[in-house]
Amino acid sequence: MSGRLVALTHAPSPAIEQGERTHRPRLPIDFDRALRQHESYRRLLAECGCEVQLLAANRDFPDGVFIEDTAVVLDEVAVLATMGAASRRGEPAGVEPVLRRYRTVRRLEPPATLEGGDVLRVGRTLLVGHSQRTNAAGIAALAEIARDHGYSVRPVPVRGCLHLKSACSALPDGRLLVDSARVDREALSGFPLVPVSEAEAANALLVGETVVLAAAFPRTAALVRSLGFAVRTVDLSEFAKAEGAVTCLSLIFPP
Repeated sequence: MSGRLVALTHAPSPAIEQGERTHRPRLPIDFDRALRQHESYRRLLAECGCEVQLLAANRDFPDGVFIEDTAVVLDEVAVLATMGAASRRGEPAGVEPVLRRYRTVRRLEPPATLEGGDVLRVGRTLLVGHSQRTNAAGIAALAEIARDHGYSVRPVPVRGCLHLKSACSALPDGRLLVDSARVDREALSGFPLVPVSEAEAANALLVGETVVLAAAFPRTAALVRSLGFAVRTVDLSEFAKAEGAVTCLSLIFPP
């Protein structure tokens, strides 16, 4: 595999305001502003060295823009998710044809549920959130596939947030940004942890050596810069109303 990173993104649905809400109140979303923010996000990914693709297969699904949840893309295989939210069950099929251009595709099957936002890769370890969207059967099914390719899977209990990556994400050197109130720190033993402010989020997207953060979290951006990393920020306020963040708007992988 060589070349630039591929970044799969998905056009926002005009029905995004009707999407799932678990931990946030339902607020009005300015769709035109969301479109502009999504364009800025795609432009940032391109500036960071990605070959950005914009899909539209799931525009009938209110949450279709959150493409990360549909699959786990490893170097050797892409694993199609079985969405924990019933309203999202059709989304992986819309992404599958594009993934097949780059990877062999494996599917999870019910009663296993797993969403990509719960899967954080750190080297050859997959930290997998046991959340409201990802169950024990989903973690076990992913572990069976990943084991064949030399990955280990470690379950991580998640509380008070939608996915593991809402409260835990990796920095380029393998340290983990964590919101200790929402993640079981014991499950992360062995990893160096960098706590974030309780008022912000530990959601960071790695694009090569660049750390991408939401503009709403300036303390976290300052913290990550103080550790010596290049940081870019982007305004995703309209997607935050739909429980979205920087990681869930793309699937990024080497071609």
